[in-house]
Amino acid sequence: MPEANLAAEYIPSDADRICSVFESCFWASNRTRLVGGGEEPLYRPADAEIDYHQIVFRSDYAASALHEAAHWCIAGEQRRLLVDYGYWYEPDGRGVEQQRIFESVEAKPQALEWLFSVAAGRQFRVSVDNLDGDEIDPFPFRLAVWQNVRRYLAFGLPPRAAQFCQALGTHFGSMPCTDFEYYEFKFIN
Repeated sequence: MPEANLAAEYIPSDADRICSVFESCFWASNRTRLVGGGEEPLYRPADAEIDYHQIVFRSDYAASALHEAAHWCIAGEQRRLLVDYGYWYEPDGRGVEQQRIFESVEAKPQALEWLFSVAAGRQFRVSVDNLDGDEIDPFPFRLAVWQNVRRYLAFGLPPRAAQFCQALGTHFGSMPCTDFEYYEFKFIN
């Protein structure tokens, strides 16, 4: 019986496949790449060193790739010219007030991340991103994410988000990302 040569065939990870889908959607029109391997997420606009925009996500985590792509899909043209879209980031260890501010700006990107996750056939988990901070009730944030998903489904996704969501669904052969039945509140965790 011949031995299989497992090293000969490269099998791309979900993160690699997500990057490939993103590039097929946005490289020609926006000169933007989704790049894994970061210690921390970072949006880096083109500069003298690198002549294209980079959305850097954590390690090779597919969920991080989808989340960072969501931020990019929401950011306006002027924001996409600024490092990290010109926003602040308060690191892990936030107090209650800082966490609520963080959650107020994270609900829309996490709603898009949920839509992208469904399109890519992946499970979605809400991230409060504050493991060392004050403990707070996650229900209001989960509700805000769910409400934003429902709003996107009812009124439409931002154009880049709609394009990416559709391309993910086609690539991964998953269900339509805009079907209400996949976004019941009981599914959010």
